[in-house]
Amino acid sequence: MTQFTPLAALMVLGTALLAAEKERTIRFAKDDLGKLPKGWTADKTGKGDGSVWKVMADDTAPSKSGFVLAQTSKSPRATFNLAIADGGKYQDPTISVAFKATDGEDDQGGGLVWRYQDADNYYVTRYNPLERNLRLYRVVAGKREQLATQEDLKAKANEWHVLAVRHKGAEIEVSLDGKKTLEAKDETFPKAGKIGLWTKADARTSF
Repeated sequence: MTQFTPLAALMVLGTALLAAEKERTIRFAKDDLGKLPKGWTADKTGKGDGSVWKVMADDTAPSKSGFVLAQTSKSPRATFNLAIADGGKYQDPTISVAFKATDGEDDQGGGLVWRYQDADNYYVTRYNPLERNLRLYRVVAGKREQLATQEDLKAKANEWHVLAVRHKGAEIEVSLDGKKTLEAKDETFPKAGKIGLWTKADARTSF
């Protein structure tokens, strides 16, 4: 099983990969301040400028590293901002990451990408504190199609939350702050794919 998890338990930030029973921890460091760190690729679904990811200082980071990876641009409303982790494709991932929605007028929050085939084809789950909902989508040929939603949630912006997904075969489970919230079955992308981070439009979010 492959995992993309926080550095420790659910309420800490940091990014880790578990592949072939070996865990690799990815830490954001001062050497990468102000730029996209090595091992990540910025991409986007949609047209126009956007998807600007940078390592930034943040003393509130649950990882205690003092640094986070943040989407910093005010992208066009229809743009999906992607930061894709290089170095591997994963069939049945379990993914978990802490995030903090810091700004955004049209959109806020963000989430996780997996079974990423290219910038127009992947699964994504995201939480939006502006809309107070958690949703699960597939993006097919650049178009987002909703698979499940939970409305009227109370996870606030400018606070750290943990989003997690488990995908095995066609079965998908999504949790927010340790509580399983969404379930769905889908076979659109059965093949292994890359994993990454996601925001929409002008949502500025730290991970």
